[in-house]
Amino acid sequence: MITTDVLVIGAGAAGLMCGATAGYRGRKVVVVDMGKKPGRKILISGGGRCNFTNQNASPENYLCQNPHFVKSCLSRYSAQDFIDLVDRHSLDYHHKTLGQLFCDNSAQDIVDILMTECDWAGVEVHLRSEVISIQANDQGYSVQTSAESYQCQSLVIASGGLTMPKLGATPIGYKIAEQFGLNVLPTTAALVPFTLHDHDKARFDGLSGISIPTVVSSEDGTSFKENILFTHRGLSGPAILQISSFWRAGQAVTINLLPEYDLARFIEDMRTTQGQKSLKNTLATILPKRFVETVTEHNEIPDKAINQLSHSEIKQISSYLHQWQIKPNGTEGYRTAEVTLGGVDTDELSSKTFEAKKAKGLFFIGEVTDVTGWLGGYNFQYAWSCGVACGQAC
Repeated sequence: MITTDVLVIGAGAAGLMCGATAGYRGRKVVVVDMGKKPGRKILISGGGRCNFTNQNASPENYLCQNPHFVKSCLSRYSAQDFIDLVDRHSLDYHHKTLGQLFCDNSAQDIVDILMTECDWAGVEVHLRSEVISIQANDQGYSVQTSAESYQCQSLVIASGGLTMPKLGATPIGYKIAEQFGLNVLPTTAALVPFTLHDHDKARFDGLSGISIPTVVSSEDGTSFKENILFTHRGLSGPAILQISSFWRAGQAVTINLLPEYDLARFIEDMRTTQGQKSLKNTLATILPKRFVETVTEHNEIPDKAINQLSHSEIKQISSYLHQWQIKPNGTEGYRTAEVTLGGVDTDELSSKTFEAKKAKGLFFIGEVTDVTGWLGGYNFQYAWSCGVACGQAC
């Protein structure tokens, strides 16, 4: 049996950050993970470039039943703190729109930084170690894995959510929470593409790969201004991934396909200058041609010259394209989702230390908790922030 001060289950972003932080405090730390490599989700994030933080990260960018829960950890370890860390390791990175930061080379660089920090802090990382059982005892917790048994004072659960089961995602973190009497909120896939009903899929067949800058809104009034992308299964793109966290089954989403235009005025202006031109060809100057052809073929907009349109028709066309409504069939699920919505109820945890209120020495951090960030580096920033907060206390 290996005896250690802190045992962290999960060698992902939050787990490694927590391990290094605790190690620097002089705590003896072991991190265990069932995978062959640490940071597997980091490695595939951001198209392999890892959008490792967002300079705009604030509590408003997170979904949680308790909207105040993330305030403490985000204020104590900010995006700039993580940027300072990667700067010390001479990471080459670049800024993208909306405050996003990406590695220049590879997401492996972020994993290397975390593993180096763990190494410097004296943290041991044991891979290919599946957790079999956990028991509380007078000394803390005994944990049996497929490779070894451990005794620890503090046990940190950083096992992630249910996203990307091919990478080894399991519900173990939720099961551990329930074992110790903690409430676990219902989970669902978030930051995930939509699938469409068969009739819509048939209608938009052939548009796969087309991207349109839009504003997408959910029924609760939340909206995001980014691109949508037609796929052979449905709709994706940053705006769709963002709104998926706010969408519920059976609801429609509203998409403004021309957020930079007042379409009615645009058509009226064109009527005075190029009235003989067809509506279809006119719209194809401001929208992808294949999309315009599709909605014309399905009689959603009239196939007429602009000067043949009545004022009511112009109003209807404008309303249709500014408030295009589509009711998804569902989502692609955990297979392609970036994060899991729901999880360990944050009311069960200290927002300062992430320790369970009902189980001394037991901590939950990262995606296993009911905290879901927006797309664009926010979930990684939560991982860093909660990892540090927990690592300072466990």
